[in-house]
Amino acid sequence: MSATATLTRHVVAKVGEIPDKGSKLVKVKGRPIALFHVGGEYFAISNVCPHEGGSLCHGKLIGLIRSSEPGVYERTRPFEMLQCPWHGWEFDIRTGKSYCDPDSIKARSYAVTVKDGAELAEGPFVAETFPVSVEDQYILVEMK
Repeated sequence: MSATATLTRHVVAKVGEIPDKGSKLVKVKGRPIALFHVGGEYFAISNVCPHEGGSLCHGKLIGLIRSSEPGVYERTRPFEMLQCPWHGWEFDIRTGKSYCDPDSIKARSYAVTVKDGAELAEGPFVAETFPVSVEDQYILVEMK
């Protein structure tokens, strides 16, 4: 795909549909995408684990544990690491980066935005229009 390819936005869910620390499997352009809600933010990564194909949507959200020395542990980034349900491989839900093999394995991540329904109803449409009231907010995934 060329570097100048434009991104298209796809409405995939309504805000409130996915509980905090929950997930939803959606399809965009025929691709399965795992959509996550953590603390008011939404993240989207490919649903297929690059290790052996497990469904990342069914994985467990965990935190990152770091150690500066033996016996000393620090828990950070609660619920921002995703553990594959098949073999436990871990992925950063913000970037898709694997913490099991960061140099060669990554789950594809997608940009996610939240837009008001009224904003989505506006646009460069050329057609006869009627007044419409659109409420709620919607979650969009951007894809080339």
